[in-house]
Amino acid sequence: MDTTQSLGEIKSRVDGYARKFEALKSELGRVIVGQDAIVEKTLLALIAGGHVLLEGVPGLGKTLLMRTLGETMDLRFARVQFTPDLMPADIVGTNIIVESESGEKMFRFQRGPVFTNLLLADEINRATPKTQSALLEAMQERQVTIGNTSHKLDGVFFVLATQNPIEMEGTYPLPEAQLDRFIFKLVINAPSRDGLIEVLRRTTVETTPHASAVLSPPELADMQTLAREVIIAPHVEGLAVDLVMRTHPSDADAPESIRKYVRFGASPRGAQAIVLTAKARALLAGRFNVSTPDVMEVATAALRHRIILNFEGEADNVSTDALLDEVAGSLSDVSKRAARS
Repeated sequence: MDTTQSLGEIKSRVDGYARKFEALKSELGRVIVGQDAIVEKTLLALIAGGHVLLEGVPGLGKTLLMRTLGETMDLRFARVQFTPDLMPADIVGTNIIVESESGEKMFRFQRGPVFTNLLLADEINRATPKTQSALLEAMQERQVTIGNTSHKLDGVFFVLATQNPIEMEGTYPLPEAQLDRFIFKLVINAPSRDGLIEVLRRTTVETTPHASAVLSPPELADMQTLAREVIIAPHVEGLAVDLVMRTHPSDADAPESIRKYVRFGASPRGAQAIVLTAKARALLAGRFNVSTPDVMEVATAALRHRIILNFEGEADNVSTDALLDEVAGSLSDVSKRAARS
């Protein structure tokens, strides 16, 4: 934390960004119908500096969500449809031969769609592992390497990758190492009857609604920096660690279902994801300290893709969300006591 700022100045910044967050959700709600939880958690991941894996059937507004995010924050948006014949160069770019006015030939780097602020990687599991891995360096290091030269990604960089859970034939499931790079895995469901009626009313008329810019890129960068300065008490930090530890079947306090169905529990990145997104949630609620409800609220989204089931779990079609509910239940008394302390 910047010690040159007074508590009043910090409180003013926090309150200001909390109001900006509400304005963001309001603008997104003008365009996106019935997906409030998905919108909020996507914003949390963006403020926390992570990336999101979104699972859902086609036609539920994933592209619209990213395009609208770009409108509300004045950010560049790009979309890549992943297919089996997509090559890494189609994403990150490649060196091309150009001829100067003097006739001299030279290589020039032609940037790919990854050089943007918001990247929608649509149906990422349809591309080959070689192409999937092309995103890995960009997501983790904020750069791409072509030959012996590294090219930095400037400014905000956020990836929302989608998976279609219906048609799995001919797909390439993401390896665990790449899944671990996503701060959240979100599951988007079909809208309710009332929600679908509202979708029709907004999209089958002459003019469709558009969102207005609410947040500037420098303000977003400042929010990302400020979120990491949010205070987390040792007992709340311990709760995040316990949530991760109890996903491991070797842990003495793990629920019986974890011991029975889980092969490997969540990695340390799972604990980092919980803490970072819980800090973002606290900041966007106008608080400068993380509460136990913040941790419990983000835990499932941060851990559901980091648990690897064993053969019995796969055969019984066990839900990782159900396993995480049991883990959270085993810690509910601890979190209640921590909240009272």
